[in-house]
Amino acid sequence: MSLSIEQVAKVAKLARLEMSEADLLRMQKQLSAILDYVDQLNQLNTDGVEPLAHPLPVQNVFRPDEPVPSLPVEAALQNAPSKVGEYFGVPAVFDTDEPVSH
Repeated sequence: MSLSIEQVAKVAKLARLEMSEADLLRMQKQLSAILDYVDQLNQLNTDGVEPLAHPLPVQNVFRPDEPVPSLPVEAALQNAPSKVGEYFGVPAVFDTDEPVSH
């Protein structure tokens, strides 16, 4: 299936792409080749072929989501550059450099 330059220009306009005449000619050839390949695929007999979401068997590789105890506060804060009580100390976002925790 061959696309015309006008069809390629319309697709480029819909995609909000500005293309030179040389780009349009190159895209015309490339898009036409893609559509020709899709046309070949459409000619295949797929009766009795089950649709797939993925070509390979997929399995979940995550660990089971089970609750576990969190880090103790001391361990979580041991490398913190600044601490305020049981919290990370961070500079204020306003006009002060004092650590603030809320």
